[in-house]
Amino acid sequence: MAYLPMLMFFGCCLSTLAAKSQIINEWPSLTFNFPSFYDYNNYKPENTLFTGIEVTPDRIFLAMPRLRLGVPATLATISRRGVVGEPLQAYPNWDFHPAGQGNNNSCSGLTSVYRMRMDSCNRLWVLDSGVMTSIDDFTRICPPKIVIFDLNTDLPVQTIQLPDNVLRPASLLTNIVIDESIRGACDNSYAYITDTAAPGLIVLDTLQGNTWRFIHSSMFPDPDYSDYTVAGETFTLMDGIVGMAHSPRLGQLFYQPLATLKIFSVPTSELVKGPPAEFAPFRVSLAGRKSSQGLGIALNPYDDTLFFSPIVETSVASWNPVTNEQKLLAYDPVALQFPAELRYVAADNSVYILSTRFQKFFLRTVNINEVNLRIIRIQLPKSRPQQSFPNKFFLK
Repeated sequence: MAYLPMLMFFGCCLSTLAAKSQIINEWPSLTFNFPSFYDYNNYKPENTLFTGIEVTPDRIFLAMPRLRLGVPATLATISRRGVVGEPLQAYPNWDFHPAGQGNNNSCSGLTSVYRMRMDSCNRLWVLDSGVMTSIDDFTRICPPKIVIFDLNTDLPVQTIQLPDNVLRPASLLTNIVIDESIRGACDNSYAYITDTAAPGLIVLDTLQGNTWRFIHSSMFPDPDYSDYTVAGETFTLMDGIVGMAHSPRLGQLFYQPLATLKIFSVPTSELVKGPPAEFAPFRVSLAGRKSSQGLGIALNPYDDTLFFSPIVETSVASWNPVTNEQKLLAYDPVALQFPAELRYVAADNSVYILSTRFQKFFLRTVNINEVNLRIIRIQLPKSRPQQSFPNKFFLK
């Protein structure tokens, strides 16, 4: 069994670590380019934070789930060359966000998006959970679905509604990974989807249009690790599987629940075989242990380095499961409070982090007169892919 670094910090190292990171943008509270017809009484900045990011050459896409009432748009963009505190633009337009204007009767737009992914055909796969106010009273407004947008035109080109047989009454779909390494790209790909509240992993065969579901104890929250302390504030949340990262070279999907210290892995060949037979074993392995809980994980597909963020340590670290190399990339007790997502961007060999101060939004202690929400970029050194690696890179 591989052990991820138990992070420790020393004052002499802080300036070195901070020099590697760059704040791309930051906000005390998110602002929007509101249309003239928008009723500002519907907007509650103290309930609006981002959990998902995707980066293109000219734009940054952000997902703001409707954890509570008052979120104007659940998917929006900013320019990569914008000003600090730039207002967000609803994506693709405000017509797709009727729930932000108090209209919860329409499922034609987007209800509540946690995360999205871009494929190699310049399309954005947006996972809509269909659930409003998931923290307060968990109200399902619409069936969960995937809406695929062509980023050349910003028009939806396909909508995939997830069938009832892979869902549960408490299903909350929060993350999606597109696997184009097995059968081909775009419409020949597979999608892996996390169900966080009714823990499980859903597989979508985009070519055949079939879906199936896996359930394993590793996807469930561990009650021993359901309390989180960030910057002196403690809260409890029993969230299951949410963070995912895919290694095409290793043929592995890494994942983690929020309420755990563990990162797990499963062969993608196991996932794409089709619906699991009753009582069939599920080949999950423990990849490693972290120093504290975390939400998002990311992976560099060129050298298989895994990036994660232990929330108690307000840090970002990396671990390579092939070489077992471990690094502390950044530490900041103010700017790195509760990263909600990490995303590796190959174009500039960087890791982007969404820092959210979620503990304050959850506990209703957020002060919108100070910076709470940040997009942080860590530039990585050039790395060379490993020429060979063992099939079983983890230790059992």
